[in-house]
Amino acid sequence: MQELWILAAFALYLGGAAACVFGAGWVLSRGDRDRPDRNPTIAALGLTAFWCVVVAALGPQDRLTTLAEIARNIGWLVVLYRLFANDGRHEALKPIRPVVVVLALVECLQVVLLVVEARLAVTEELRSMVFQVCAMFHIMVSVGALVLLHNLYVGAVQSVRPVLRWTAAALAAMWAFDLNFYTVAYLGGGLPLELATVRGLVVAVMVLPIAVGSKRSAASIRLRPSRSVAFQTLSLLVIGAYLLLMVGIAQSLSMLGGDLGRLTQVGFTFGATVVALLWLPSHRLRGWVRVTAVKHLFQHRYDYRAEWLRFTRTIGRGDDMAAEGQEAAHAKSLHERAIQAMADITDSPSGLLLLPGDNGALELASRWSWRNIQVPANPVPTELAMLFEERGFILDIDDVRAGKDQHGESAMLPDWIRDEPDAWAIVPMLHFDRLTGVIVLARPAAPRRLDWEDFDLLGVVGQQLASYLAEQSGQQALMESARFDEFNRRIAFVMHDVKNLASQLSLLARNAEKHAEKPEFRADMLVTLRSSADKLNSLLARLNRYGSPANEKREKFDLVEVARAISKQYEGSYPVSLTRTEPCRVYADREALEQALVHIVQNGIDASENDMPVLLDVTSDGTRATIEVSDSGCGMTPEFVRDGLFKPFVSSKNSGFGIGAFEAREIIRSMGGRLDVESRQSLGTRFTVSFPLAEAERLIGLANSPQHIEAA
Repeated sequence: MQELWILAAFALYLGGAAACVFGAGWVLSRGDRDRPDRNPTIAALGLTAFWCVVVAALGPQDRLTTLAEIARNIGWLVVLYRLFANDGRHEALKPIRPVVVVLALVECLQVVLLVVEARLAVTEELRSMVFQVCAMFHIMVSVGALVLLHNLYVGAVQSVRPVLRWTAAALAAMWAFDLNFYTVAYLGGGLPLELATVRGLVVAVMVLPIAVGSKRSAASIRLRPSRSVAFQTLSLLVIGAYLLLMVGIAQSLSMLGGDLGRLTQVGFTFGATVVALLWLPSHRLRGWVRVTAVKHLFQHRYDYRAEWLRFTRTIGRGDDMAAEGQEAAHAKSLHERAIQAMADITDSPSGLLLLPGDNGALELASRWSWRNIQVPANPVPTELAMLFEERGFILDIDDVRAGKDQHGESAMLPDWIRDEPDAWAIVPMLHFDRLTGVIVLARPAAPRRLDWEDFDLLGVVGQQLASYLAEQSGQQALMESARFDEFNRRIAFVMHDVKNLASQLSLLARNAEKHAEKPEFRADMLVTLRSSADKLNSLLARLNRYGSPANEKREKFDLVEVARAISKQYEGSYPVSLTRTEPCRVYADREALEQALVHIVQNGIDASENDMPVLLDVTSDGTRATIEVSDSGCGMTPEFVRDGLFKPFVSSKNSGFGIGAFEAREIIRSMGGRLDVESRQSLGTRFTVSFPLAEAERLIGLANSPQHIEAA
């Protein structure tokens, strides 16, 4: 093993000598010629190269090596003195010269010690004493040089500091290493082989900043590591410090001795390993390291170039991921990608996207990695949405919890957000000063407060996402309009054919009344033909009034009667149960309402497993009547409920035309009712159909009548 260290020292010292020669040539040819430290630096590099060659040839303990090191140190002390001349302080600070002279004399005393060792140190004790005095002198010189370097840099004027930065850093590294090297040697009574080997590498590394600092243009050079490099480096330093601490404690425990010490050492090592395996990969530790690196190493929190590239990649990832080897079923929609793109900026682990519904109120459109939060049907009040649109501010939820209220948002913030500890910020998305939605971000693994830089960047990203969502909405509207045009053309042909067929059947029925000879045949034919004609005419009537207001046949009836009729219709084929029946009399088209409810019930049956009941619940709150249709089927995603359930020609069934749910909602709306839906995947779906009670609607009508207004 010792031979390997000697071989490594030989290679490293020769490399250090070559680096010094290269550095001297660089300073001579490209360094600033008017620098007062230029010639001393070239001479010091030459002396250092000579010292490296001597160490490589004779070893670190030879007397000639010591003489070469003395010459090297004196050369660098002269360089240090001449560095003060860059701003003229070598003339103003007279105490500098005596200090430099004293340090040079201390180095020269090493020659006296060499003579004493050669002539008088005849015993091992005397040689050890001479070695310790020599190490002490080296320590004194290193400490003195470091103090001078500190005064050099701290006392320099602001314009000169950048010129001194690189050279001062190189000399500080060299003398700091020498201080540690000779301290270990003094305490250990001999030169440490490993550290003596590394000294050649330290010299080679030191040459680079000295060569760079030989030109004044180096003042503009900055060490600008990328954030990923800084993060990885700091992570390695944290891990290395942890491992060194654990090794140090384990070695200390071994000093207890005996079986108890061994057992304690093994137990502690095992415990430390388990803690490391659980702690080091944690998101909280990574978040803390990232925040610490950004806080202390960079002027700005964000690397805007990297953030924007990541944002663009996340948003630009299409729904069809086949090119990346992913199935389309597992691809993320634009809504999910929008949440992820914003959450990645703040290292938030999850988020929610709320978009305006058909009635203008914000509702849940999508969620990203946030499955445990319960979002109500109307998650954000309209007043808060209007405040976001008017002010365009980013809401720090922790500020609201702390009692801060800037725009009156504290009273409007819903309890489900306020009481959720992971809810961190709400970012509005504005497009042409109109609110297109908001994103609720979860708290990052390393908790921190939002600052001005977060607000600025999240605001810009919110505007960009708003434009993407608006563009997608416009494209969907155009596609829907094109599909409606195609559908209308098809219906026109169907209506024409059905109308012709109905006319023919009606004519046939009239002719049969006149010309049929057998009474029995005539009677059967009349029944059949009239039934067919009635059905076709009914179909024509339904097609003609498709999408028109269904106010012609409004009548007063009880919703319980409709619910019972639907339950009886499925009796014997599927369990459709009536759970609550409160009297609820409304004004509506009973036939059309029953048609819409049958479609909703049939959807629940299709989504449920065999014999899983569909429940009908009829209730009243005093002003509105409500009938709920609940099933325990597979449920639907928020994306499908918002973008697919009530969109024509979009169906989750293989053979579905995709217009039934849309027609049911339009029928209910045309009668003054409302259809809401809540669904959770793997749990089921609940459709809620509500109408004003007949009595409440009558009172409202009377209040709005002209006679009542004139009387008021």
